[in-house]
Amino acid sequence: MSEPVREQIPAALHGERVDRVVSLVTGCSRSEAAALVAAGAVRIDGGVVSAGRHRVVAGQSIDVDLRELPVQSLPGPDPGVPVNVVHEDADVLVVDKPPGLVVHPGAGWEQGTLVNGLLARHPALGTVGEAHRPGIVHRLDRDTSGLLVVALTPTAYAGLVAALGERRVQRRYTALVWGVPDAPRGVIDAPIGRSPRQPTRQAVVAGGRSARTRYEVRTSYDRPADLALLGCELETGRTHQIRVHLASIGHPVVGDRDYGGVREAIAVPRMFLHAGHLAFDHPVTGQALAFDTPLPPDLAGVLAGLGDPAS
Repeated sequence: MSEPVREQIPAALHGERVDRVVSLVTGCSRSEAAALVAAGAVRIDGGVVSAGRHRVVAGQSIDVDLRELPVQSLPGPDPGVPVNVVHEDADVLVVDKPPGLVVHPGAGWEQGTLVNGLLARHPALGTVGEAHRPGIVHRLDRDTSGLLVVALTPTAYAGLVAALGERRVQRRYTALVWGVPDAPRGVIDAPIGRSPRQPTRQAVVAGGRSARTRYEVRTSYDRPADLALLGCELETGRTHQIRVHLASIGHPVVGDRDYGGVREAIAVPRMFLHAGHLAFDHPVTGQALAFDTPLPPDLAGVLAGLGDPAS
């Protein structure tokens, strides 16, 4: 994390301490935020803030120079973390991530991540890509299961990052949502950025980054509630993109606590979102690769409990 961060203080954070605001807009811990303030790396409307207790005002501009962020310890190997390998060669690794596993260390998750397990399997991975998330070119949320590609060499890392940026990696997800979309298929083209009302979450906002999600209704249900099983394909890869986009059109993912997907009509063990298909050209050999993984038992069990699809 080295890029400077600039945000406008939303109304939801009016009157908050600046160290808490720094933590929210950068994702760093409160102690790291305090260290940034102490280092003179935080400016409000162009002026350096010298105390973490300083209260911000809605509409002000906050700039954070993350180059002053204290150096953190790098992730280490942990052979106890499961790595479910789908494909492996000298350059890339494709894993089937189980739900509940965080991909890489971050605020609140310093150990026990997929990266720690990968380092135990491939010690040289520490030199590939970003030091705090080596080999990682895209992510899945903690409670999302499914396929993830990891770069094992610098050449593969550069190739995969370029392919993702050029939208040459195909990522399809299965999602169970509340309600049935009016159109059986469509494209949600709406920019995503930090929510002005809840800064720890994402939202469709006018000044956000461009984001496109394709969806198709696979099956619909009318008991115990109106539900639809969707196939979703990412054209871009913004944080929480599928979840935010589906919620924005009134069909949040079942079980999604952050975006309105928890309701009494149906109980689920976690958010119903699974990355079931991944396809890309090998970054070194150019070979076309494609992988599929079925719904894990916990989500398959939810579907089995819904009964027959609607006619």
